[in-house]
Amino acid sequence: MALGSALCAACATLLIQRGLQRSNFYAGAWINVVVGAVAAWSATLLIVPWHAYTWRAVPYFVFSGVVGTAGGRLFRVLAIQKVGAPVAAAINNLAPLVATILAILVLGEHVTLPILGGTLVIVAGTILLSLSGRYVGFRPRDLVYPFIAASCFGTVAIVRKLGLSTAGPLFDAAINVSAALIASSTFVAASGHLTSLRCDRRSLGWFVAGGIAENSGVFLILLALGFGDVSVVIPLAGTAPLFVLLITYFIPREAARLHWRLVAGAVMIVLGVMVLTR
Repeated sequence: MALGSALCAACATLLIQRGLQRSNFYAGAWINVVVGAVAAWSATLLIVPWHAYTWRAVPYFVFSGVVGTAGGRLFRVLAIQKVGAPVAAAINNLAPLVATILAILVLGEHVTLPILGGTLVIVAGTILLSLSGRYVGFRPRDLVYPFIAASCFGTVAIVRKLGLSTAGPLFDAAINVSAALIASSTFVAASGHLTSLRCDRRSLGWFVAGGIAENSGVFLILLALGFGDVSVVIPLAGTAPLFVLLITYFIPREAARLHWRLVAGAVMIVLGVMVLTR
């Protein structure tokens, strides 16, 4: 289930990239959140009993939805557009590192040898990704977008940990993505890009498929965590960048952009996250 989640995340990244070829990141991010809201509330209404709807946790989930999910998915789609699916997927995988740093600063957790070792490997992998920019076709400064996305997702992990003490994960996800939908819609309207949400039928199909794949991956992580240890599930789910590289290799137009620095950097980031989460 954890590997299935990684595969879903990889497919979502590549599907969103296909949709961006004929559309823009505003439409891609907003449609992704809409699909997530429909999926989360459908699962919540079908599975979660009414007495389990604990509203005391709502402030945590609203914050995580606005800062984490809305911001994270917006910058994730923008990152895919700017640096491509393989690089975006690799750097997005840094969310556990961000969560670990915040856990040390906010929750008082201790620095361990795996944290230091994993961090060093991740930094080395990120440097390789940066050096691959001129060969793959993006500017190194564009790496800021996937880093912001990873920071948003890492922040969500800490806030959810605080909120999950009073509510279940499905209700958490429903409130979280609802807040993200409101925040995303407000941002698009306030920035004057409502017309940017229009896209042709083909792009809409890619974005919806990407949203389904992404939220299926989230659901599989929840299932996996119910059966296995976090120390096993999270590293396996973090192999999504490797699936992106594998699938990209079989796409002729994209395979030509796979420089060895990009591949090595993605692999090192995955290994670093595995060390970090042990």
